[in-house]
Amino acid sequence: MEPAADAFILDRIPHRPPFLWLDRVLEIGDGTIRAETTIRPDLPLFEGHYPGYPLMPGVLLCEAVFQAGALLIGELMGGKEAMSGGGMPVLTRIMGAKFKREVRPGDTLEIVATLIERLGPAWLMKGSVRVGGKIAVQVEFACAQKGG
Repeated sequence: MEPAADAFILDRIPHRPPFLWLDRVLEIGDGTIRAETTIRPDLPLFEGHYPGYPLMPGVLLCEAVFQAGALLIGELMGGKEAMSGGGMPVLTRIMGAKFKREVRPGDTLEIVATLIERLGPAWLMKGSVRVGGKIAVQVEFACAQKGG
């Protein structure tokens, strides 16, 4: 059984299990969002990544940061009401990602995304994933408002 994601998240981004990588928002302010998720040991992806030594794929850790960034953009644009009538921020570029440590089933992740700069429709951001206070992933990326 999957834990229910926070209603705040479900109201603001279209992602849903099994591709929602945020459980709850801890804080939003000053162009930064902090969120959290716990990596469930029963995720089917661990059957193949890797049998006998399950690791959370780095690309999915980056996706958690990107989802946090989408939530932050939504809040900076006016919250739930702004997102329901407008387009959704979508990933347009990954400028770099650094993978510093493994993430294993059962780990609780602190996910941070910070706005660096807004240039017209583009939002330049950076983010990280921490496990036990230590950085697991750092990534810089860009999003743009699409649709709506």
